[in-house]
Amino acid sequence: MFLDSLSSMLSGAILVLVTITVHELAHGLAAYLLGDPTAKNAGRLSLNPLVHLDPLGAILLFVAGFGWAKPVPINPFFFKGNRSRGIMLVSFAGPLANLLLALILALCLPLTVNLGMSAVQIATSGIYLNIYMALFNLIPIPPLDGSKILAGLIPKGAAYKYLDVMDRYGMIILLILVIANVIGTIITPIAGQIYYWFVQLALMLM
Repeated sequence: MFLDSLSSMLSGAILVLVTITVHELAHGLAAYLLGDPTAKNAGRLSLNPLVHLDPLGAILLFVAGFGWAKPVPINPFFFKGNRSRGIMLVSFAGPLANLLLALILALCLPLTVNLGMSAVQIATSGIYLNIYMALFNLIPIPPLDGSKILAGLIPKGAAYKYLDVMDRYGMIILLILVIANVIGTIITPIAGQIYYWFVQLALMLM
């Protein structure tokens, strides 16, 4: 029982680290493709999870199910074209990367069947975790990516007012919503439905 629990903890930790790494790498890569070398110069275009890890955020993620990684540094002044559009694209890259990773894991799911139930469980957990991570980060409350995406979609005047207020109170609002399980109640059924679609796609390929 102890070895099983230890194995589950280790596989869970690895899944979290991979999920966070892909998310943050996608932000940095998107910024780099738009002309901003800041993340590259900071060593953040890396698959090494340690460069993206925030110790406190990681501990809270494992203990409370709510945490964060070290934000990828970007400088919108380097962006080619419209800066607001660039910020929006860089912000969207993280959640999109998690959805793509979830889809890749789902497509690889038939291969894990031959490796035993442990491999299947790790793959399915990875699919759900990445879907949930993507949806959570799309919430339009700072410091989550959704706030910058929303700011890029609405008129500039409204975006400035929105970010001015939400930058001051966003974290408090987010913590209240997480503690009250409002976010979980909303996201869980959506994540479950997307998970179902991805797994059904995998089953069609078996």
